[in-house]
Amino acid sequence: MKIKRKLGWKELPSGDFLEAGSSLNFETGDWRSKKPIWDEKKCKSCLFCWVYCPDSAIMVKDKKMIGIDYRYCKGCGICASECPFKAIEMKKEK
Repeated sequence: MKIKRKLGWKELPSGDFLEAGSSLNFETGDWRSKKPIWDEKKCKSCLFCWVYCPDSAIMVKDKKMIGIDYRYCKGCGICASECPFKAIEMKKEK
């Protein structure tokens, strides 16, 4: 079985057109300057973060949040803004 390596965003051709649904082929997480930090103890799994995340970076299993996929999170902060329990805090990316 041949394993296909995913391209990073820097490897995309300039001005290229891509087919719909191809975003999973490109890891774009290194764009961010701030990183969402999830506090599992504060989280009530309301999934507002999942609903509003434009990058589908919120990981959910059995209707519960299980983490953030930093390979695709661009650090927009929407998840932190929408969390009514303040379970996600934006921190400067190191």
